[in-house]
Amino acid sequence: MKYRALTVAREFGSGGAEMARRLAARLGWKLLDNALVLQIAQRARVDPAQARQYDERVDSWLYRVARGGLWSGAFEAVAEPAQAAVFDGETMAALATQLVREAHEQGECVIVGRGGQCALRAKEDVFHLFVYAPRAARMERLRTRAGAPEDLERWMQETDRMRAEYVRRNFGCDWANPHLYHLMLDSTLGEEATVEAVLAAMRAAGEGR
Repeated sequence: MKYRALTVAREFGSGGAEMARRLAARLGWKLLDNALVLQIAQRARVDPAQARQYDERVDSWLYRVARGGLWSGAFEAVAEPAQAAVFDGETMAALATQLVREAHEQGECVIVGRGGQCALRAKEDVFHLFVYAPRAARMERLRTRAGAPEDLERWMQETDRMRAEYVRRNFGCDWANPHLYHLMLDSTLGEEATVEAVLAAMRAAGEGR
């Protein structure tokens, strides 16, 4: 059985998003990264900028306490997200998971982040990839980003912390657990080499099942 979808988890600054883009192009599959945010905004009827604000983010503890008291029961389902009393990190995560699962049903998609490796963990036709890189390489990559803050180290650590917390809180998984992935790759091996390695692994694993 061949794989129908690929999830890409990535350390911030590792170049995982670019690798996902290249993989989608090579496979001829749909890329779900920024496009996923736009789909969520459309489904929830909110501005895309507002959706980006909550993308792979977890609401603060104080907010969750207040939310539980004020809007208890309002978010027990996301079948009609447009009717939700408020749009926040929890609503964003629920919609992202819903869309990730819908994308898998359609097949031929590369899903970047958003807990895809956990949301689709039980699906045998999904290949899971984790992209990482040494600190120095990540810092150098982030330094060239438009709007990068002065404290790159803090930016990098905080983003990774939030991504890990997003996965832990929404799926009960450890983001860095190697058992969630079929393959974990250092992006400093080179973009072409890493893309070829992923494609070779997908072919070999798919043929062996």
